[in-house]
Amino acid sequence: MSRVVILGAGLIGLCGARELAARGHRVTVVERLAEDRDGCSFGNAGMIVPSHFIPLAAPGMTTLALKWMFNRKSPFYIRPRLSAELIGWGVRFMRAASADHVARCAPVLRDLSLASRELYTQLAEETKNDIGLVQRGLLMLCKTQHALDEEAMVATRARELGLAAEVVSAARAGELDPDVRMAVAGGIYFPLDCHLTPQRLMPALLRLARAAGVQFQWQTEITGWRQTGHRLAAAITALGEIEADEFVLAGGSWSPEAVRPLGLKLPMQAGKGYSLTLPRPRQLPRLCSIFTEARVAVTPMGSALRVGGTMELSGLDESIQPERVAGIVESVPRYFPDFSVEDFRDVPVWRGLRPCSPDGMPYVGRFARYANLTAATGHAMMGLSLAPITGRLIAELLSGENPSHDLTLLNPDRFP
Repeated sequence: MSRVVILGAGLIGLCGARELAARGHRVTVVERLAEDRDGCSFGNAGMIVPSHFIPLAAPGMTTLALKWMFNRKSPFYIRPRLSAELIGWGVRFMRAASADHVARCAPVLRDLSLASRELYTQLAEETKNDIGLVQRGLLMLCKTQHALDEEAMVATRARELGLAAEVVSAARAGELDPDVRMAVAGGIYFPLDCHLTPQRLMPALLRLARAAGVQFQWQTEITGWRQTGHRLAAAITALGEIEADEFVLAGGSWSPEAVRPLGLKLPMQAGKGYSLTLPRPRQLPRLCSIFTEARVAVTPMGSALRVGGTMELSGLDESIQPERVAGIVESVPRYFPDFSVEDFRDVPVWRGLRPCSPDGMPYVGRFARYANLTAATGHAMMGLSLAPITGRLIAELLSGENPSHDLTLLNPDRFP
């Protein structure tokens, strides 16, 4: 079998490493950070969401983004800056945000999410649920009737795709999650959605990968490449060259930088998100939920409660902007009135950079220019939801198997 180098020890890199090792490949994961890293795979909302079948690039999103971009507390914010890459990304985003694009992508995202859900169920069984998987569904909570009416249309589309979705009143939402008081007009209940605890998932995957023989090189950054014709012979680092037969790009928001020396352009923007985790919340919901108008995700994780959100396009900048965090925190009492902003005082703020493609679809597949370079990145807010199936698809490709899902819309060369 092949020698495989995976660039990136995030969730997708670990899922790919495990699947490849299971097929007999000799796998080395190269990570620019130390083992005790705190990247995008750790502080996210932990949601597995077949309900999220509409890509980020959808009708109306451009108008909404323009409306929000001047409000530093809004769910979406673009930091004004002169950047040819940002402008190019924005133009591609606007072109993609069409009803036809959503119609093409929705079945693909549905199938990938359902496949990942099944793989997470298997992982929970294998680890005796050391990952904290909870399969109780998700509530899309709407503060206003207008938002509820709009989400009801999404529920109708979900049912057309074969996904269970129930439009619920405020009273019914309370019955579904009686452990938290809500102030909402109603919501949509997606029973197939589920959640887990990322801080338990990541160590579990690392242990399983090591048990399967995967090797790790921490604090190792790729600085260049050695090529032989249309193949890559080695990745160059400050510590020397790392030779392999196959290379997998799973570096998240840093992926474009890694392949820039190869002349490859991978349109992507880093979408910064924030989360805060209350260790002892005054109420602990049973279900994960999303505050629809605020675009804030709320997830119970054991005895803790994580609240997160925002999409901030500000480049590879990991600094924390207090106004963005305030927008998240201030939304909580509006939906869960027994909470207060003071509950979040002195709670540490996590931030992470999500890798966002212009059309809202991940990059999964081989690059045409280099026969042994494969992309597994660009999942935006769906990284956790789609990681297991992405890992399996990469393993299938590198093992010469027919991919279990159509990768046409995920082609890493789809943007000229």
